Amino acid sequence: MAAPTFQRKNTALISIEIDSESGFCFGVVTAIRKAEAELERGKTLYCLGDIVHNSAEVKRLEAKGLTTITHEQLTELHDTKVLLRAHGEPPHTYRIAAKNGIEIIDATCPVVLKLQQRIKTNFNTPGKRPQIVIYGKLGHAEVNGLVGQTEGTAIVVEDIAGLDRVDFNRAIALYSQTTKSLEGFQQIIDEINRRKSPDVKFEYFDTICRQVANRVEHIKEFARSKDVVIFVAGAKSSNGKILFNHCLDVNPRSHLLGEVADLKAEWLSGASSLGICGATSTPRWLMEEVAEAVRLIIPDNG
Repeated sequence: MAAPTFQRKNTALISIEIDSESGFCFGVVTAIRKAEAELERGKTLYCLGDIVHNSAEVKRLEAKGLTTITHEQLTELHDTKVLLRAHGEPPHTYRIAAKNGIEIIDATCPVVLKLQQRIKTNFNTPGKRPQIVIYGKLGHAEVNGLVGQTEGTAIVVEDIAGLDRVDFNRAIALYSQTTKSLEGFQQIIDEINRRKSPDVKFEYFDTICRQVANRVEHIKEFARSKDVVIFVAGAKSSNGKILFNHCLDVNPRSHLLGEVADLKAEWLSGASSLGICGATSTPRWLMEEVAEAVRLIIPDNG
């Protein structure tokens, strides 16, 4: 990807640092490796939805032959291979694949898969079924897969306001999308405890991925240590929005960037240190391209 052309400024950066802990989580790494291995065999490979919420990485893999399809298009395919990304899928997707003779290359993240199984087991446990509540983003691919384990009956809440749909006189079992914040999850727990009837059974399960959650404090410290922060993430990345806001909370000179062409020279004015970081869906190569584009603006930075 060609770097954009900028008018050079009379500003020199002392340092440019790419956060060593930013970039793909292990679930995304596994999905991309599986896709690349299949594509290297010269086989036709479809991916159900964007393999990762980063348009630059999607384009890179599409150039290698990966074809992104929708759920509607899946129903029309027969006798081919389809990769399921790290976000996971509901049972209905597997049934369609089996019916159409589609070979599934399953790259569901192990953390997500375990969560799906826990929700399914709870939902299918004999006896009085609790309300399954999922703290997550409505319509998100992972959340759709989780709701699918409950035959579509789970209640998805994005914030405290979403709890208005919960019956606080019935048993509640609360889970979380793996990439949500621990702070937000605790707020939901506290509000349910405040509103539920005293004799109602309430169980909650901390299903947040620590590889993602543990990045929060690190990235806040990273952002604090820099004059300017460039956070690289795709527009569809929920994790990117969360982490970027944490950067912004501690450093008002934090800027969100989707691709190199979005870089603005004025962001760097008067800075002596720059930090580049990203989401769990941000490829390392893209952060490196951003660093190189900065060096073109500051030619004496080396």
